[in-house]
Amino acid sequence: MLLDPALQMWFVFGLIGVTLTLYALERLPLEITSLGAISALMLFFHFFPVVGGGGGNLLSPERFLHGFANPALIAVLALLVIGEGMVRTGALDRLAQLVLGISRPLVAIALSFVLVILISAFLNNTPVVVIFIPIMQALAAKIGRSSSALMMPLSFAAIITLIGSSTNLLVNSALIELGQPAFGFFDFTLPGLAIAGVGFVFLLFVIPRLLPDRAGLAGLLLPGGGKQFVAQITIGPDASLIGETAKGGLFQALPDITVQLIMRGEHGELPPFDNYSISEGDVLVVVATRAALTKVLETDPSLLHPELREREEDEADSEGRWRQGEQTLAEVMVSPSSRMVGRNLEQIGFRYSYHCVVLGIRRRARMIRARMTNIRLEPGDVLLVQGQPEDVGGLKASRDVVLMEWSQAELPATHRVKRALIIFAAVVGLAATGVVPIVISSLAGAAAMVALDVLNLRQAARAVDGKIVTMIAAALALGVAMQETGGAAYISALLAVGATDASPAIVLSFFFLLVALMSNMLSAKATAVLFTPIAISLANQVGAPVEAFAVAVIFASNCGFASPIGYQTNLMVMGPGHYLFRDFIRAGLPLLLVIWLAFSLTAPLFFDL
Repeated sequence: MLLDPALQMWFVFGLIGVTLTLYALERLPLEITSLGAISALMLFFHFFPVVGGGGGNLLSPERFLHGFANPALIAVLALLVIGEGMVRTGALDRLAQLVLGISRPLVAIALSFVLVILISAFLNNTPVVVIFIPIMQALAAKIGRSSSALMMPLSFAAIITLIGSSTNLLVNSALIELGQPAFGFFDFTLPGLAIAGVGFVFLLFVIPRLLPDRAGLAGLLLPGGGKQFVAQITIGPDASLIGETAKGGLFQALPDITVQLIMRGEHGELPPFDNYSISEGDVLVVVATRAALTKVLETDPSLLHPELREREEDEADSEGRWRQGEQTLAEVMVSPSSRMVGRNLEQIGFRYSYHCVVLGIRRRARMIRARMTNIRLEPGDVLLVQGQPEDVGGLKASRDVVLMEWSQAELPATHRVKRALIIFAAVVGLAATGVVPIVISSLAGAAAMVALDVLNLRQAARAVDGKIVTMIAAALALGVAMQETGGAAYISALLAVGATDASPAIVLSFFFLLVALMSNMLSAKATAVLFTPIAISLANQVGAPVEAFAVAVIFASNCGFASPIGYQTNLMVMGPGHYLFRDFIRAGLPLLLVIWLAFSLTAPLFFDL
């Protein structure tokens, strides 16, 4: 059944409006909204087709479903898997920790922002921000300010990318779909560097001055807070701590850890430990938070595994369980009726009964200064345990301890970090040099992450976000419908009429501003895909290169600075930064305007407008 083309166009506009409203309200899961939009398009254009020159339907179901097999989408999902491998091996943690070793805070902050910008150009920026949040909190403490001064700039640094990885891929895909030539990997790196450079200077020197200095209530009540565990560090023959000498009573190699007692043979050394050197065989009784103990595990896992008198019949199995494979940390509480009460770890045989090793003990009533393995447990004691996920999960069936399920967290597989780094370097190198397209290198890299045991299949599958899959497919389908029904040409004609006497450079400038403002209400990916057909039509209307308007879409889509809903990392830093909604307008809107001005001034030079 044929329908007036104008009605088809307005149906698409109406569906876009409904879809974006549902995305914003989140009354339905985003996946349902996206699939609903695709279903509505297929149903409508099945009964009211857009007939092409050959008599066929230009908007067939195959055309709408093509987005699920889109090379850009596959590349984005593969990069998510690769990023998960980098996170789970602790590769990014090690890089981030180097920043804390820099003595000058401003240099450390600048380097942090540079690292975040560079890494976010190739990987999913969510885990990057998660890793750098505690780093920026520590740097804020060094300069004597609250974390609110640095949390928002951290999120903005993750949004400002030189290459705009996923956005670039999606715009490229839309260009190919609409019959336009695609970009090369570094085709617009120079304008990207110019814009990112201006944005970097602004977020480093200006934005911290625009933000309120809000101290967190938790920080005021619990300075340096955190629950403390008694743990035991055993110095083996290959331990990196051998020869470490205390200065001012503190061991610099053990930051955020308080040494309570050093056992050397039968002799116990108490603080202060001035000029005391650690030797092989020493046992350090320490007090530290879970976060501090986790850092020790990441650098040398054997340090926190207390040596117990081995049981010959259980040794092989227990050693294999908590030293190899995927490892999880969790906290368990000794129940009042537990058979463990009144006994120490040697007598209980916890490691052999549950295939988990106890790393620390926390007792609410008082601080203990004794070997952890000699402490007799009491009801209410909390044990920090390490083991494989299935073994830790098995503690739920025990009547002797209560597993605090919220406390479970996977440990980085640091012994696989070299593999992850090699795979990541190969993926970027092959794509950057043009040896293979990025969809091939990224998919091969994701497969290598699983094949080389950096990730297992379950972890790789969890890295693939269903929201991204369905939202990108829906955005591509809506973009195609808008192009074929004339909606893109209609909007671009309105914009061109509004700038009748303006030069292409002026039109490009205001188009950038429009897309940038819309990116604060939509997702960056949806904005990129929906505005690409409009960019092509507008470029043809004003007689300008399509490339210039496509690049404007790429960079403007990454300008979600002025709203916490503009980008997911903005929401992530709201809590640590103690921000209000208006804080993003106060700091983000000026940055958006600065990026707009930088693009407006540099784009005519790069694209000969």
